[in-house]
Amino acid sequence: MGHGHGHHHHHHDHDHDHDHETESRPLPAALDLSVPDGELTPDQMSRRSMLRRAGLLGAGAAGASVLAGAGSAAAQALAAPAGRGGDERGDRLLWLAGDHHIHTQYSPDGQYRVVDQVGNGARFGLDWMVITDHGNVNHSRIGVEKVNPDIREARDRYEDTLVFQGLEWNIPAAEHGTVFVHPGNNEVSVLKQFETDYDGGVKGATDNTPANEALAIAGLNFLAEQIQRRKVKDALMLANHPARQGVDSPHEIRGWRDAQPRIAVGFEGAPGHQASGIPAPHGAGSGRGYYTSSPGARSFPGYPAESYRTWGGFDWMTATVGGLWDSLLAEGKPWWITANSDSHVNYADTSSRPAGSNYDANGYHGDPVYRGSGLNLTAGDFWPGQYSRTHVGSYGFSYAAVMEGIRAGRIWVDHGGLISGINARVRGGNRSATLGGSLHVRRGTDVELSLEISLANGPNWAQFVPKLARVDVIRGAVTGAVSDKDTFHAPETKVVKSFEVNESTGSVRLTYRLGRVENPLYLRVRGTDGNRSQPGLNGSDVDPAGPALDVLGDADPWLDLWFYTNPIWVLPE
Repeated sequence: MGHGHGHHHHHHDHDHDHDHETESRPLPAALDLSVPDGELTPDQMSRRSMLRRAGLLGAGAAGASVLAGAGSAAAQALAAPAGRGGDERGDRLLWLAGDHHIHTQYSPDGQYRVVDQVGNGARFGLDWMVITDHGNVNHSRIGVEKVNPDIREARDRYEDTLVFQGLEWNIPAAEHGTVFVHPGNNEVSVLKQFETDYDGGVKGATDNTPANEALAIAGLNFLAEQIQRRKVKDALMLANHPARQGVDSPHEIRGWRDAQPRIAVGFEGAPGHQASGIPAPHGAGSGRGYYTSSPGARSFPGYPAESYRTWGGFDWMTATVGGLWDSLLAEGKPWWITANSDSHVNYADTSSRPAGSNYDANGYHGDPVYRGSGLNLTAGDFWPGQYSRTHVGSYGFSYAAVMEGIRAGRIWVDHGGLISGINARVRGGNRSATLGGSLHVRRGTDVELSLEISLANGPNWAQFVPKLARVDVIRGAVTGAVSDKDTFHAPETKVVKSFEVNESTGSVRLTYRLGRVENPLYLRVRGTDGNRSQPGLNGSDVDPAGPALDVLGDADPWLDLWFYTNPIWVLPE
């Protein structure tokens, strides 16, 4: 079983790409308590105040707890000392919150300047962001270059925020995906060539033919070649809103991952556009994530009708216990989930595109102007970090460290600030592993999962304090490679333990004892505010109280909050 941990390629820095972006940086000033309040800029001070209000700054700094707060880079979970075969380095893991799916005025359906998205993301507590304007002929021709100075300017202005340049790839024969690279001198040229040669929209390669599926693999191979030739230091691909139109077939997802497991590493567990389910007249009255489709000519015929809707705001591939995501994990394939805004035009905003904006001629829309007609209640998006967050466990505050954390699967995601942080660790035989990791033990070793969860200690961006009601542990057997690449079932995966949570502040510690482990397995964790649940699609024996199917036109995202972690494997030998 290829877990892909430990095959890290260490390149020496060559002069191809000497750039200040490759350096590791000190902790952002707002999070560094040795910097007094009086020395912070107003932006930094407002961020420090937000973290303090949420009880996230300096919590556990005396070492009383392995979890030092969370929710942003303030969350420094102290890793356990490296045991024999453990996956920890005995140093502090920074939990950096971010968003890999953000649009700007350089997208035909976008609106905001780069600096607007980055500034608001920072205000909502994000540490890293990826600008992902849509792949199209115009973008490949002029947009990739034109957005770059704006991204560089945002990097300089918000020096405590990591801003990647990427794009939203029209994956040939499939849906969309985020592609992004480590910043450097060649970020524009590599992305431009990638989009020109491998974007399904640019190449007219959207139909699900074998040739188009091969083009998608060729695009991933191109990215790998750019890293090998040291044109860019690193590149990643994450599939976006994978079940929305039913066009990402199971064999395509497996194909991407198998072709380039260090680049194609996961998909959105929850799509953006979460405000779109707010009922009219107070909202768009659509489906969460704009998941409103039904099967079309390009859809994979095996997917059920329920797959075209979100479940508690999460994509069906992730939300279904024993479903498609679990079928990949049961093969022992690292494949990670994320959550992000997909921000184009934001709910309750007062700006709009200027009249007479000519995207086709210019490659971008003019800067947003005051709307003059009240709040935009038909928009379906939130600002980056306002509702959805992807938390990445990083060894340092740098672009490289965030990309390494994503690749390693040290990721948990939340909606609406349901929790502030989670430290999940599997222990056995004097070893331990955390999210995305593998615990290698002797067969028959006693193993336990320990969770320490920092509850929400302050109001979220809807100005209420969310309450965690229940935490579920999901366990699956690792059964090895499948013979049918279109499999999307994992019949041996189910919810094995549910904890009711009665505390409303501070943190809770939960333990699930696996007993003596004889066969390979994985564990993943989710939690809910308890507002909406129903038995999962595979029956109540598998998932008695999973997320409920979201109702079109009546799905206020703030009334149905969940968090999910990535898996930890236990591999007896």
